[in-house]
Amino acid sequence: MTYPSQAQRQPLFKLPRVGLAAILTTLNSPGEIELPDGTVVPVNPPKPPIWRVTFHTTASLRTPITEMAVGEAYVKGAISVSGKLLSLLASRPDLESKAPLRQRLRFLYDYYLRSNTRMNAQSVSDHYGRGEDLFLTFIDTRYRFYTQGIFDQQEATGQRLSIEDASERKLERIFAALRLEAGMRVLDVGGGWGGVTQYCGAKGVHVTTLTLLESQARYVEQLRERMQLPGQVVVGDYWQWESEREFDAVVILGVIEHLPDYRRFAKRAWNLLRVGGRMYLDGAAAVEKFAVSPFTRRYIWGGTHTYMAVQDVIGELLMYGFEIDEVVKETKDYGWTMEEWARRLDLAKEKIVAGWGEETYRIFRLFLWGGAHAFAINALQAYHVVAVKTSSRGPRPSTGKRLIHFLGKLR
Repeated sequence: MTYPSQAQRQPLFKLPRVGLAAILTTLNSPGEIELPDGTVVPVNPPKPPIWRVTFHTTASLRTPITEMAVGEAYVKGAISVSGKLLSLLASRPDLESKAPLRQRLRFLYDYYLRSNTRMNAQSVSDHYGRGEDLFLTFIDTRYRFYTQGIFDQQEATGQRLSIEDASERKLERIFAALRLEAGMRVLDVGGGWGGVTQYCGAKGVHVTTLTLLESQARYVEQLRERMQLPGQVVVGDYWQWESEREFDAVVILGVIEHLPDYRRFAKRAWNLLRVGGRMYLDGAAAVEKFAVSPFTRRYIWGGTHTYMAVQDVIGELLMYGFEIDEVVKETKDYGWTMEEWARRLDLAKEKIVAGWGEETYRIFRLFLWGGAHAFAINALQAYHVVAVKTSSRGPRPSTGKRLIHFLGKLR
């Protein structure tokens, strides 16, 4: 990445009255603003600065105060941020997050007109296509979970678990919640890098991993063979794959965000489980179902990625013959997980820049620190849900019946 030559300096810059540089001077935390000519403007002196924002071009000083504009300025190298990015995010003003019209139209096209199978394959491939080595630089090293761990021990001891121990704590909870025993059959939707296979397989549980990615399938299969674990790995799509036998349990970790058609999701889950079978699902959640930032849609998750609307998921599961056994909030846990991922990403900066480029490092740095901040202020939440398949198919109302019911409730 190249920046304008510092040798061609103009007279000292004056801060513009509008734009990002101007708004940074109003923040509460102490920091520094470095202008294109090298001038450093302190913010909240004499306290020691904990962050520095460097503007590499004159135009970047006037970056509009929108999430997309600021995010792109950082990703493309017009500005740089050093120091405590989380502190800078925590003291930031509210950024306008309205999605561009083109992006909104694309989302509607993806949601209503595109093939879900093709779209999911594309968005998942775009995110994971950089290879597992990138993700393995910052996720936990024991079970390689790309989902939140469980850190609740901190409440009692004051010491936060490592993300390795937090991932193991989560697997213990999953195993207990699903009431698993040796010889049972579990479907792990998504699969990641084999954490569920590793933990449950070691206890004699047969785990079928269902993934869209050939690379993850190879990784899990090699893990399974190396550790001599029962199970199998299947490359396929949740919407289409058919099993010859029903499962005792289904695990869906951080995948529900890619399956926003909850009615169809519940129907597929009911078909995959035996009566009395249990399902454990979790994910990042938001009160409003489609409240995904434009930056996230462009740079992190394309397609119809949507934070879980837990109230809607539960409603559809009940309509499709499930009982809800438990709903647990894990917002703090997800925030702590992303914070630790972000720290490890920063420690691996040189390796990541060398292997995947500066822009990839910046995208994931903003994604991880921004996510940690969103969970910390409850802009995002996280939950896990445990559901049990009953012998009843549930009412399963059609769209027409739902509309009639809705109109009948109007006053």
